[in-house]
Amino acid sequence: MEPVLCYESSNTSCLRTIYPIHLRVALYILLGVTVILTVCGNLLVTVSVAYFKQLHTPTNYLIVSLAVSDLLLGLIVMVPGMIRTIETCWYFGDFFCQIHLSSDVTLCTASILNLSFISVDRYYAVCQPLSYKNKVSANTVLLIVLFSWGVSVFIGFGMVFSKLNILGVEEIYYKHVACEGGCVLFQGGLSSTISSLISFYLPGVIMLGVYLKILLVAQKQFRSIQRAGCVSSVKPSNTSQTKATKTLAIVMGAFLSFWTPFFVCNVIDPFIGYSIPPELFETLVWLGYFNSTVNPIIYAFFYSWFRKAFHLLISGNVFKSDTSETTLFSE
Repeated sequence: MEPVLCYESSNTSCLRTIYPIHLRVALYILLGVTVILTVCGNLLVTVSVAYFKQLHTPTNYLIVSLAVSDLLLGLIVMVPGMIRTIETCWYFGDFFCQIHLSSDVTLCTASILNLSFISVDRYYAVCQPLSYKNKVSANTVLLIVLFSWGVSVFIGFGMVFSKLNILGVEEIYYKHVACEGGCVLFQGGLSSTISSLISFYLPGVIMLGVYLKILLVAQKQFRSIQRAGCVSSVKPSNTSQTKATKTLAIVMGAFLSFWTPFFVCNVIDPFIGYSIPPELFETLVWLGYFNSTVNPIIYAFFYSWFRKAFHLLISGNVFKSDTSETTLFSE
């Protein structure tokens, strides 16, 4: 691989690595497919909930908020990010770089916060079913959504445009990192720790704690049914418990698998002299992005009523007649 400059006529240009053509084509295909799946999958979730009246529930509004954050991530972050990753240069100007970085932090944070609030919603649905409708109303969900997006925008745009991310490490950044054709979110130790704590570690602990509580409650309910001798209900309950356990394992496994490597490196990098290779960081960022690709599968495709809604939309049957009140599942 031959290193050259992003801008040959500039004395402050970043170095560019030109990958072999076959590798570049393969990366464009791989990342391009990832972007398409992310956009199309989350668009289907959003349109399905918006169109079918039976899906107008507080829980699904949270899922829509998650899908919108993942959809926007695919459109305005992953597309230019794909070009930057493969071409190893940023050709869209400094201002759009700030917008790109701010949107990246904002949408990733919004996606993770939405995931954590979905777990809280499910906690009340499973563990406190009698009071669920009173506690989780449409107005409550609206406030939760506004809070999630408000915090995300504050962290993303506030940190980047105020340059809080380089607070205390300005000399290192301007001497060794900043160059024409570069667009990276460089962070000092304080910035990386606080932003990672708010964007990942706290929501992650909430999700893990809530889902473990749900699992314990489900097991307790199952044992109560067995002790009561309700033979007719043991088998369905056992099947339901197994299904719930698998769902929780998929949710937590995907979330932790995709995001933990990046946020661990993000926190420790400033304290080990920024010795983590940029290529590894880039790979871990895309691994985190992939969580937005699989979210529609985990939170929507898993449910039969969403699959039915998707089929109606993809087949074009929604244009033949008014299907907005189609029964997608039995109450």
